[in-house]
Amino acid sequence: MTDQPDFPPRGAGPDVVVDLREYRNSKNPLPVTFHRRELDAILRIYGRMVGDGEWRDYAIDHTRDKAVFSIFKRSGEVPLYRVEKDPKLAARQGAYSVVNAHGMILKRGHELQQVLKVFDKALKLVET
Repeated sequence: MTDQPDFPPRGAGPDVVVDLREYRNSKNPLPVTFHRRELDAILRIYGRMVGDGEWRDYAIDHTRDKAVFSIFKRSGEVPLYRVEKDPKLAARQGAYSVVNAHGMILKRGHELQQVLKVFDKALKLVET
């Protein structure tokens, strides 16, 4: 191991100017991910449903196109629901959606909190 830097000293060779747009396009794009607050909101609902015994497992996938939080009743099955974040749809219907096991979109929108309201249980009138 040496104390020498990994790059040549300034003036040792020709400086190279790189076009930033070209550099960004040449690299593989980073995957779409959920931010911390988005995950907090999803996991808050997930924890409530696990406590009710309705859900038991989850998986998170990050691809170049979208991020997906899949919710399972049992780990070996098809997910009951998928919470998806697709930035390409942000200007149109909204980046967030909840999809059921059959592929039907239950709710879509621009704000995750509004989309997650699909999991809120309806209040029932109880007579005493």
